[in-house]
Amino acid sequence: QVQLVESGGGSVQAGGSLRLSCAASGRAFNSYAMGWFRQAPGKEREFVAGISRSGSTGYAVAVKGRFTISRDNAKATVHLQMNSLKPEDTAVYYCAAVSAFPTVVVTTQYNYDYWGQGTQVTVSS
Repeated sequence: QVQLVESGGGSVQAGGSLRLSCAASGRAFNSYAMGWFRQAPGKEREFVAGISRSGSTGYAVAVKGRFTISRDNAKATVHLQMNSLKPEDTAVYYCAAVSAFPTVVVTTQYNYDYWGQGTQVTVSS
């Protein structure tokens, strides 16, 4: 079992940056692949970025080159650095965790077992 708590959301103008954090507690953090998802009003939740236990990363096409996912196993934390934000990035952002093989980046939300409560990101034009 692992508990996830996101932080770092807020409001920013287009072109700005935000850094989201997800703090994990419970079982050994380095046994989990981690991911970030987002859900905009009226839309389904979608994959944003994922990181494997070994540090391999994967990104949605919409955010590649602008967002960077990273993990700090010593602090049991995963981060999402978001640069060049656009109004279409507005959504609730969720952190997720799943036990996985070391090199696997998990991109499908239905494969994740644990979820945080979400943090709101609002980008104005």
